[in-house]
Amino acid sequence: MQDNIKQPLQQFMLQLADNLLVMGHRNSEWTGIGPIIEEDIAFASIAQDQVGQAWNLYQLLESNFGFAHPDQVAFTRNEKEFYSSHLVEQPTGEYDFSLARHYFYDLAQLLRYEMLSHSSYEPLAKLAKKFHGEVKYHVFHAQTWMKQLMDGNEVSKARMQSAVNEVFPFALGAFESVEGEEVLIAEGIFEGESTLKDAWMQQVGAQLLEWGYSLPQLAQPVLGGGKGYHSEFLQPLLDEMGEVFRLDPSAEW
Repeated sequence: MQDNIKQPLQQFMLQLADNLLVMGHRNSEWTGIGPIIEEDIAFASIAQDQVGQAWNLYQLLESNFGFAHPDQVAFTRNEKEFYSSHLVEQPTGEYDFSLARHYFYDLAQLLRYEMLSHSSYEPLAKLAKKFHGEVKYHVFHAQTWMKQLMDGNEVSKARMQSAVNEVFPFALGAFESVEGEEVLIAEGIFEGESTLKDAWMQQVGAQLLEWGYSLPQLAQPVLGGGKGYHSEFLQPLLDEMGEVFRLDPSAEW
């Protein structure tokens, strides 16, 4: 592989994995406190899928690019070394916030994996095809509840619209390109965040309108996570995530 491709490809996969890991941990926080038992199970299952997908990507970085073991990469870096978006690091909040984030994030992931399934980088294309089937069910779950709660009473409608308004700027900021993305596009590895965002916006706009939502106007994307600049919420989460591992990083379980 050419040297000019290696760096942006590594950064792209690391950013993708970091987003999945943090999103998975945020979703896991619903286990045992969901509004109904069904949602405890659903969010726990989605979280497990996302952490598993992150692990597979970290493993690919280890085997093909000489990164450290996935546990080391996941649990020993600080916030400046993480490239996850502000969308995924926000606290879980109320169920309406988490549901809106779940919908925006997983729809983007589904479209991303559809693009990456045709990637010229075969190891990544194989993973994308594998992950696509999992994320189809994530999106179905999110769409079902987004629609159902907008079909509810006036309180339900107002809360869901407010959640969409709150989450949307963070969702826009999740399409932050890595340095050297033009190389990935030229080599057929990835079509680019701008193309992905356009496809996502088309689907989000059509679906929300159909369900009775209005899309926030003039929303400014919350950027910086892809460059290592985060809110005050990420480092405490990383400290919690890696607490047990850092007790003895050399331990064998």
